Amino acid sequence: MSLPKTLAEDVARNLVMVARLIDEDPDQAYAYSRIALRLASRVAAVREAAGFAAYATQKYAEALAEFRASRRMTGSVDLWPVMADCERGLGRPERAMAMAGEPEVQKLDKAGQVEMRLVAAGARRDMGQIDAAIVTLQSPELASSSVHSWTPRLRYAYADALLEAGREDEAREWFGKALEADKDGATDASDRLAELDGVEFVDVLGDDDEQPAAAPAAEAAEDDEDDVAPDDDDDVDGSAKA
Repeated sequence: MSLPKTLAEDVARNLVMVARLIDEDPDQAYAYSRIALRLASRVAAVREAAGFAAYATQKYAEALAEFRASRRMTGSVDLWPVMADCERGLGRPERAMAMAGEPEVQKLDKAGQVEMRLVAAGARRDMGQIDAAIVTLQSPELASSSVHSWTPRLRYAYADALLEAGREDEAREWFGKALEADKDGATDASDRLAELDGVEFVDVLGDDDEQPAAAPAAEAAEDDEDDVAPDDDDDVDGSAKA
C-alpha cells in the first residue's frame, strides 16, 4: 500500500525511532510504534514493527495480533517463530509446540528454523519436559562447527538445558562453545562459565578502597588529642574543633 509523501515520511521517522530504541528503551519504542500504527495501520511493515515493540515490552497478546495482521497482509511465514513465542509468553506452551509441527516451519529459512527449534525447546521447558527440550535442541546446526548469527544462542540454550537437567560438566562445555562463537556478546555465556567455576567478581571501587583514604584523618585526630593539654579550657576547645 502506498502512502502520500508527507504521511510516508512521518511514518518512516517513527519506524526509525522504533528500530533505534527497541533494545535500549523498549517502552519508548512502543510509544513510537503506536504513533506509526495510528498513521498507517494498513501497512504490513508498520504492523510488524508494532508487533516487535509490543513483544519487547511483554505485551504478548498485542504483539501476536500485530504479527498475525502482518502475516495476513504479506503471506510471509517469517514471523512464525516469534508468533509461537508469543504463545509461550501468554502461558500457552502447548500452542507453541503445535505451531512447531505446522507446515509453515518447512517454509522458513535456516535461521527461522533454528529460531523455531529454540522456541519449541523453550516450550518443552515451560511444560517441565527438560529431557525433551534437550533432544529438541540436538540437531545438525548444533553439531556443526560453522558459526552463524544464531550459533551462540543455540549453543547457549543447549548448555542452559543441560544445566537444568543436572549435567553440569556437559553444560560447562557448551557454555564454552557458546562463548567461542559469541563475538558480539549476544549471551552472558562468560558469566555463566564463571559462575560454574566458582569465580566471584569483586568490586574494586567498593568500601574497602575508601577505607585507606579515611585512615590518615583518623591518625591526625589521634595526634591532635595527644597534643592537647589536659586542662579544662583546652578540653572545651578540642570539643569545639571536633
